[in-house]
Amino acid sequence: MTTAIWAGRLEGAPDALFREFNDSLVFDRALVREDIEGSIQWSKAIMRAGVIDANEQVQIAAALAEVLTLAIDDPSSINDADDEDVHSWVERQLIARVGDLGKKLHTGRSRNDQVATDLRLWTVRQLKSRQTELKAAMSALVDLAEREKTTAFPGYTHLQRAQPILFAHWCLAYVEMFRRDAERFADALKRVRSSPLGSGALAGTAYPIDREALAKDLGLRAPTANSLDAVSDRDFVIETISACALCGVHLSRLAEDLIFYSTTEASLIELPDAFTSGSSLMPQKKNPDALELFRGKAGRQIGNLVTILVTLKGLPLAYNKDLQEDKEPLFDAMKQLSMCLRVLPPLLTGITVNRENALLAAAEGYTNATDLADYLTRLGVPFREAHHQAGRLVRKAIERDSTLEDLPLDVIREQAPRANQDVYTELTVNATLLKRQVVGGTGPKAVESAIERVRRMLRERAVPAGAGEVEFRQARMDDLDAITELVDHWARHGENLPRSREDIMKAILDFGVAVIDGVVVGCAALWIYTPDLAEIRSLGVHADYHGRGVGQGIVRHFQALAGQLHIDKVFVLTRAPEFFEKCAFRRVSINSLPEKVLKDCANCPKNTACDEIALIHDTVLPESGK
Repeated sequence: MTTAIWAGRLEGAPDALFREFNDSLVFDRALVREDIEGSIQWSKAIMRAGVIDANEQVQIAAALAEVLTLAIDDPSSINDADDEDVHSWVERQLIARVGDLGKKLHTGRSRNDQVATDLRLWTVRQLKSRQTELKAAMSALVDLAEREKTTAFPGYTHLQRAQPILFAHWCLAYVEMFRRDAERFADALKRVRSSPLGSGALAGTAYPIDREALAKDLGLRAPTANSLDAVSDRDFVIETISACALCGVHLSRLAEDLIFYSTTEASLIELPDAFTSGSSLMPQKKNPDALELFRGKAGRQIGNLVTILVTLKGLPLAYNKDLQEDKEPLFDAMKQLSMCLRVLPPLLTGITVNRENALLAAAEGYTNATDLADYLTRLGVPFREAHHQAGRLVRKAIERDSTLEDLPLDVIREQAPRANQDVYTELTVNATLLKRQVVGGTGPKAVESAIERVRRMLRERAVPAGAGEVEFRQARMDDLDAITELVDHWARHGENLPRSREDIMKAILDFGVAVIDGVVVGCAALWIYTPDLAEIRSLGVHADYHGRGVGQGIVRHFQALAGQLHIDKVFVLTRAPEFFEKCAFRRVSINSLPEKVLKDCANCPKNTACDEIALIHDTVLPESGK
């Protein structure tokens, strides 16, 4: 059995049943990446505070990177562990690698501010993923709308046919719901991105931690303002689960519509076989299981929200063990919503609309009665009277087992004396649709405009190229996909050498990123050859952010880092020497860098046709020597 990190105060082993009741590793191991990332940044913070030196910080960071690799490559190492929680597991693994140095890491830190930070970092990552999945769901809906933009379809109120609409209009209604969901996730993200680290157990840390710098290192906006609130605040969990629950409700409503439309009675759409199931008894059945699960998951989402609200409602300040119950509802809410959102796009793509049945259904059930009333109003009949006249004509048609448009004109004029022969052209489905061209209406032109508007919205970046301030920080694991995309992009353009995602993951601590409102817009890596020499490589900036000083900012970030590490020289190989000369680099011969030549150039695919220029920057400052 492992030794609990709080065991000094208490004697003897804890009761076995209590351990099962109390320990949280079985679920909070999901935070291992965030716990390690937070620990790496804390090591930098206590280095700046003078608790450890730079060499010790490098050792701790490298060992923590090894622990993360272990957790990723061998999940059983943490899944089968006997530690109390994820923090204990990480600390034990760290001490196993660096000995007593690992015991220094927790200086000035409490599990209270540690877990609050971990949970915020995890939630940031998950909210971004849900935004991406929502965008894919909206894209699938607008693709379906484009495909069915001329398909007439019955619109319902009270589950009764009401007025004809275009099926595309139905699709776009759910786009609007999901757009609001995405906005709620973005709004929640603003408040999640505060850093509790440095708050200690409840009163703040006793060490001179630069919490502003620490928050930026973590990729968060700013430190929390009050330590009591910071360690006990779970508002961000409530907001996040609430947004998940409402999105789940929207998915449930969409599912219910499609389930009804696919019934034999309605026969308006055919669901794809891949997302349905058959019956163990009845061979003819085709059950909409995926959609029914959407409905079921919505109840589960609402339950998660109630759980966290009830957990928090009576808690005093500051931390209480009750807060351990915050994770499973949050983890479950995100997992279930993610599954639904990922299932939805291929399901929508596979839907077949029974267009003939839909057109018949749109025309039946006296759905043109409102248009009859509108027609009479245009002839000068007051709307309330026109409404009554149309209602009496519906009753007459029902008595005759007829449609409104099949009633003889003399019968129509018995109830609506001002009606003319043109009443029949006014009552067709096409005429009904064409009249509704207002913004947000179901008219063909209005729907075309709406489709283009949504397409434009989906093309736009989440953060416009002109918004936000640029932050520079060390890369984290949740930056991996963005870094890989940037490196691949510029490798295809021949501006840097290609690197695999796995290589980047293993070297993630070498990378720094430029971030605007949480979006990675640039990256580079600092590769150390000797204690006196390092290289800046894999530099790339997203094309939408060129001209904003992002590239120069990344270079200066690494120049400063090299200075902090007492590395005398930093060099680059580039096809854009003028850019680096603006950053105080000077041109040199590649032969003056034997470390680079021996280690990399011999195996470089460009070795025999290298078109890059070597430049070097001296980090030594004349006034200080280093």
